[in-house]
Amino acid sequence: MKNLTSNISRPKYDYIDSSVLDKLESYDHQLSKAERIPDQDPYSINGQKLRLNFIRSTLNLDMDFISGEKVFNNNESLKGNIENYIGMSQIPTGIVGPLVLNGSAAQGAFYIPLATTEGALLASYNRGAKACRECGPITVITLQEGVQRTPTFKFKNLIEAGKFSSWVMDHTETFSALTRESSNYAILNDVNVNIEGNISILRLEYTSGDASGQNMVTICSDRICQFILENCPIKPVFWTIEGNFSGDKKISPLNTRVRGKKVTAEIVLKEEIIKSVLKTTPALLYEQWRICVSGAKKAGVVGSGMHPSNGLAALFIACGQDVACTGEASVAVTRMEIIENNDIYFAITMSNMIVGTVGGGTSFPTQKECLELLGCYGAGKSGKLAEIAIALCLTGELSIFAAMSSGQFTAAHQKLGR
Repeated sequence: MKNLTSNISRPKYDYIDSSVLDKLESYDHQLSKAERIPDQDPYSINGQKLRLNFIRSTLNLDMDFISGEKVFNNNESLKGNIENYIGMSQIPTGIVGPLVLNGSAAQGAFYIPLATTEGALLASYNRGAKACRECGPITVITLQEGVQRTPTFKFKNLIEAGKFSSWVMDHTETFSALTRESSNYAILNDVNVNIEGNISILRLEYTSGDASGQNMVTICSDRICQFILENCPIKPVFWTIEGNFSGDKKISPLNTRVRGKKVTAEIVLKEEIIKSVLKTTPALLYEQWRICVSGAKKAGVVGSGMHPSNGLAALFIACGQDVACTGEASVAVTRMEIIENNDIYFAITMSNMIVGTVGGGTSFPTQKECLELLGCYGAGKSGKLAEIAIALCLTGELSIFAAMSSGQFTAAHQKLGR
């Protein structure tokens, strides 16, 4: 049997174009200047109006649906998003920031909408954003993209599974053509075969433009499978469009390569800011991180993140994302070290950032308003949203490490979460 490697060309490694690096190095720090969100009267109508007026005057955006001044009534637009509709669930939505980024796709200051019922959550992320902002922009780079579907075929024996797999790898260019015929946006980037006895699992990897891509890659994969079933001389005794090998909406060690977008971010925190804003010390912050990484390993956790799912779920709900994708998107690997001047270097890498700025729930009124608040509504914006999302997670990780290392964690939840 021939070597089962795809003849589709794609980078098998993290890659950064030199023009992106030049862009990051030439970042204009004037972009970092942004006004602070009014935080007075946190639970009153007056405070709500202050913040709405701030958004309207500062960003020139109408937030009529978020504010409740307008009500959704375009039921026809629900097609493709929900069945048996009865109404809208209302989840409180607030903003944090500004979050200042120097990214390959996102540059500048951003006010982040978060929808949650967990008290203390926005306060924590807001504090992390402030600490980062006072130390400079968070540097963010998107490294890889890819969304997978894993059709699975069962045969009478291993020999048939092997012959089938060999035939499949001879037709990958045809699969690419079928993908182009099936979607205006999907591109088939990789075909991989995994043989398990008499079972052959195909791992089809695509890019999906500015959509999150799950439905898109399912449709394209089905088209490929129908071609295989009609033309391959080796016929399976059973097949399915998904063999649960893609890591879709769940944590999987396999997804540490890429699912959605692989993004990495870093910040250097100055000692004085760690003390004044995060209310801890570099030594305590580092020790808390080190203990939590060790604990995650002992517990068998994939990654070393503390609570990226908190920020992602709140952001995804606000911005019309598939919230179930926090299952894989929240896998994070963090790095922290004490460097010169007793400053802290902190980095986070997330390999499964599945977000979209078109399709799905992005066009509903409040979700559209939240995406517009980020400058992320419409085509050409999904990379920007992914970089904002990981920067948000970075701020949340820093804030929770700080709260735990200084003994503030319980008190903060007693004050804001009860």
